[in-house]
Amino acid sequence: MTATAEKMVVLGASPNPEKYSFKAIKSLRKRGYDAIAVGVRSGTIEGVEIHVDKPHIEHVHTILLYIGPRFQQDYYNYILELKPKRIIFNPGTENHILEKLAKENQIETVYDCALVMLSTNSF
Repeated sequence: MTATAEKMVVLGASPNPEKYSFKAIKSLRKRGYDAIAVGVRSGTIEGVEIHVDKPHIEHVHTILLYIGPRFQQDYYNYILELKPKRIIFNPGTENHILEKLAKENQIETVYDCALVMLSTNSF
């Protein structure tokens, strides 16, 4: 990992290897990104500690959402405070309220599967 690696926050990270958020952390790290895991259950993913609080993180490039719209409301302020350049709404996380808030704050929104994007070099 280089010191200039872009910071990617996986929101909804899970220590369960079957979950897509777990696979996203692995894929991000494999490609040299600085993957930061934020979730509701503590644990680790490939040596990355899952933060169960809302840590302050500087210079976030992208937030990858892995929590459904019903639970996203608790994270609206946190997401906006991180000032990411982009939010990726993975399948099942689509939320037009959060999308509107993001656009009002000049944050790019993408509706796509981050794992597919990573595997096809369109990330």
